[in-house]
Amino acid sequence: QVQPVESGGGSVQAGESRRLSCHTTYRTYCMAWFRQAPGKEREGVAAFNTGPGTTYYTDSVKGRFTISRDNPKNMLYLQMDSLKPEDSAMYYCAVRPLEAWACRTPLRPTDFAYWGQGTQVTVSS
Repeated sequence: QVQPVESGGGSVQAGESRRLSCHTTYRTYCMAWFRQAPGKEREGVAAFNTGPGTTYYTDSVKGRFTISRDNPKNMLYLQMDSLKPEDSAMYYCAVRPLEAWACRTPLRPTDFAYWGQGTQVTVSS
């Protein structure tokens, strides 16, 4: 099994786009993106139910972020459009254990067993 590995972070201007990628070989019914800004709690941003292919987004990113999965490549993506300074954070890819049949919302960090090291996204105004 390959621990999640994120990539794609960087510095952008407000209004620009960025795509994050996560590679992992863990089998799961739920994968998600979390983010954590300095001094704040880790927040669930988006989730993907791998069975039905359904998605979940926290309210603050609805209409701007898109989560997707490429099964043959074992990749999870987060397309982030219309970025705002408040989106600045460390972004983490997370995988729920296979025993869990689906994502549970709102997303809870304690539901996820496997985490990447994170990739930093900084949005300047």
